[in-house]
Amino acid sequence: MEIYVFRHGIAEDAPPGGSDAQRALTDEGREKLRRVLRRAKAAGVAPSLILSSPLVRAVQTAEIAAEFLSYEGELVLTKALVPEGNPRGVWEEIRARRGQPSVLVAGHEPLLSQVVAYLLGSPSVQVEMKKGALVRIDIEGFRPDPRGVLMWMLTPKLA
Repeated sequence: MEIYVFRHGIAEDAPPGGSDAQRALTDEGREKLRRVLRRAKAAGVAPSLILSSPLVRAVQTAEIAAEFLSYEGELVLTKALVPEGNPRGVWEEIRARRGQPSVLVAGHEPLLSQVVAYLLGSPSVQVEMKKGALVRIDIEGFRPDPRGVLMWMLTPKLA
């Protein structure tokens, strides 16, 4: 299975007393996501399933990914991808869909850097997931503790 880990783009600040969950992407954030996704599409990225955090900025990121990568399925929202989630919970969401050839997960820090390290079988590895970063990890088995292979990481600056 190809697993794509995609951090949301730059989001607006929450208004005083406003909800963090309702923060939307900025125009700059959307444009940086588009740059990354153009490169991803050129590299043949075509997820068969997209999982997203239910927070607005992650859903918007997943929607942009779906559009650019010609994804025709429904977005699946999961609380496993909220910022305070844990890597094992994300892995269990992916494992439950082991019949999919490629899964894109859209979410937040600090969770996603932890997810990347966990999927590589090295939870102590330090990974910096910039806003709009996309990582590809390939996994062959679905045992309880994953042992994936890092194929590449693309950031907006490199795109």
